[in-house]
Amino acid sequence: MTQPTDIRRARAPRPRLLDLFSCAGGAAVGYHRAGFAVDGCDIAHRPNYPFAYHRGDALAYLAHLIATGEIRRYAFVHASPPCQDKCTLTVGTNASQGWGGTHVDLVAPTRDLLDRTGLPYVIEQPNGRAEIRKDLTLCGERFGLDVIRHRNFELGGWTTEQPAHLRHRGRVRGWRHGRFYDGPYVAAYGNGGGKPTIPEIQAAMDIDWTDVREELTEAIPPAYSEFIGRAHLTAGTLLEVAA
Repeated sequence: MTQPTDIRRARAPRPRLLDLFSCAGGAAVGYHRAGFAVDGCDIAHRPNYPFAYHRGDALAYLAHLIATGEIRRYAFVHASPPCQDKCTLTVGTNASQGWGGTHVDLVAPTRDLLDRTGLPYVIEQPNGRAEIRKDLTLCGERFGLDVIRHRNFELGGWTTEQPAHLRHRGRVRGWRHGRFYDGPYVAAYGNGGGKPTIPEIQAAMDIDWTDVREELTEAIPPAYSEFIGRAHLTAGTLLEVAA
């Protein structure tokens, strides 16, 4: 009788992704779940970041990678440049306090460098940022999360379909103008009175590797980037089959 052959298939290496302005790694974890190996870069000390990362200015680091050719290690780039200048969560407060325009807009220089890489990329921003194309908009309800957290994504060098925006189940619970509103979603931003606890934010966003409020309130839920990562890998596979 012929015995079955013991065949051990070597796993293909994960495509490597560069995560710029990485914060504590909400996006990074989603991309890792999708199948990428991830390296981060952030100007702040991020001991909770779950993967290898370079501490330094993200744009200077990207320019260095391009100049030295090291960018060729990567197959994809994600960038979440700071958005305090015109984000809808801060622009009203900034204007009322006379702070408007005090933050540097990093979206345009980020895009310029990303285009120079020749790699497919994503630029992420919250609502209110007019300087990016809204090629893709994602909401927590799409993934059954207890946050709404709309985020917009400009896709460079690739495309995917926009999923339907599901109807919200109710309000974001918390205090508004002296009145408390109940609802199925937590207010995962800011640090004012009536805001959810850190465990509530962690559970709502599916993030358990950091308990720093500032990192949680700035994070992308991993479900968003997992969706994007899988969409990109699927698009790449389809192109290879077509070729």
